Amino acid sequence: MVKGVHAMGMEPCVTTGFVSELQAQQLKEAGLHSLNHNLDTSERMYPKIISTRTFDQRLETINNAAEAGLNVCTGGIVGLGEETEDRIELLRTLANLPSGHPDSVPVNSLIPIEGTPLGDRLKKTGKAPTWVDLVRMIATARILMPKTMVRLSAGRHERSEAEQAMMVLCGGNSIFSGELLTTDGTDRDRDAELFELLGLKSKPPNSEALRSPYMESNP
Repeated sequence: MVKGVHAMGMEPCVTTGFVSELQAQQLKEAGLHSLNHNLDTSERMYPKIISTRTFDQRLETINNAAEAGLNVCTGGIVGLGEETEDRIELLRTLANLPSGHPDSVPVNSLIPIEGTPLGDRLKKTGKAPTWVDLVRMIATARILMPKTMVRLSAGRHERSEAEQAMMVLCGGNSIFSGELLTTDGTDRDRDAELFELLGLKSKPPNSEALRSPYMESNP
C-alpha cells in the first residue's frame, strides 16, 4: 500500500502501531514518508490508560522510525484525566527524544464516545479540556520545539473559528483536515474558509515546510 501511494506522487504517512528496526527500514524502502506513533500522555499517567504495551516500547518505536530516516509524527491527547503536570511531562519527553525533536506533534483533545470508559468518565465529570488548555499545550510545544510542525488534531472541529485562530496564532502551523479514524473531523470546505479568513497558505505537497516566523527566529 505504501508503494502504491508513493507511486502516485503523494507523501504516505501511516499509523502502524509498534515497529521493529527491520520493519521501519522496510517501510522506508517502500517509500514511506512519515510514521505516526503518539506517546498519548506522560509516563506517569500512561499505565492508567494503556496496559497492552509499555511507555518504553513506544519510545523504542519512535527511535526505530527516526533511525530508518522516517519523519516522526508523535504527540498526545488531552482529556484523559491527566493533571497539568502530566501535560508538561509529555511535552518535556517529546522535546528531549534521543532522536531529536519530532517532525510533527499532534495535539489531540479527547472526543468522548458513549460506551467507552474514558468517554463515559469525561461526560460524567464534565472536566473536558478547554480551548485555553489546548492553547497552552500548543504554545508550550512551539517554544520547546521551534521547528516542529504542531498539528491541530482531534477535537478541533468542536472549537469555534476564534478559538482555532488563537491556536494558530499561538504556534499551531499544521492541521488534520477531513474525517478521522473513529470520529468526525473538520469539513474541508470549512477549513478552506478558515484559511482564507486568517490569511493562511497551505504547504505545497512534496516540498519542504514553508518558511515561518518560528524558523526565521530559530534557525
